Amino acid sequence: MLTRHDKILLGLMVGIPLALDVILIWGPTVASIFFSFTNWDGIGGIEAKNIVGLKNYQFMFTGYTLFWPAFTHNVIWLLWLTFIATPLGMLFAVLLDREIRGARIYQSVFYLPVVLSLVVVGFIWELQYFPTDGFINNALGLVKSGHIIDWLGDSRINLYAILGAASWRHIGYIMILYLAGLKSVDPSLREAARVDGATEVQTFFNVVFPVMAPINVVIVVITAIESLRAFDIAFIINQGKNGLELLSILITNNSISEASLVGFGSAIAVVLLLISLVPIVTFLTRVMRASQ
Repeated sequence: MLTRHDKILLGLMVGIPLALDVILIWGPTVASIFFSFTNWDGIGGIEAKNIVGLKNYQFMFTGYTLFWPAFTHNVIWLLWLTFIATPLGMLFAVLLDREIRGARIYQSVFYLPVVLSLVVVGFIWELQYFPTDGFINNALGLVKSGHIIDWLGDSRINLYAILGAASWRHIGYIMILYLAGLKSVDPSLREAARVDGATEVQTFFNVVFPVMAPINVVIVVITAIESLRAFDIAFIINQGKNGLELLSILITNNSISEASLVGFGSAIAVVLLLISLVPIVTFLTRVMRASQ
């Protein structure tokens, strides 16, 4: 039976994190939903005349020229991480799972970018992409030939240049997750497949990969969330302009930097929240079904 001291301690352990969660997460979320129906500029109180209903959403979808490009860039970000970066991370995990010589060193090298913040990653790759003194143009011989590519200044290619930088970090993260999943696979399943004459490729896709279904769900959710919350790298390059517009950057530019369209910025945030709920609800549904 719990003593009075135990009840107080339990209340503090549960109550303090819950209070912080309500104050720092749910409070601002509810406030943003309310602000999205106003034209509040962030200064002073909100009056009845500030309530504009759905006008922010109407303007966002029909009159705001940056919304759909930013939405498209987030979709491209998702597709890139899903079909390029994630498979590469899985490939590296499969190769390192073979216990090759120096596997620990390779794991550390590939995982090192994950411990760096995306701001630092942005600075590192900005130096690599520098037109004249950057490593990439010099390694490709473009500086000597005079055909210099402005990787970050050209709006036709800068998004993909940034995606390359983001993948550098994402691949290591996915690799570690898949390595953990591969280590948990029962070796007898591979032995049985080998006895039946299956090749390594067939064994992986028909036996190992299905067994790692829980890991696959987690990775899909993580990849979706990473693509939706993408911000740091694009903002550090050119504040998310000239082809690098993202939904998160539109929220910042409207709500904080310009500090005059808090209501409209909140409307964009609500749309991003609704989109983010799709992978989150999918993940929670899968977890709840598995626990039954």
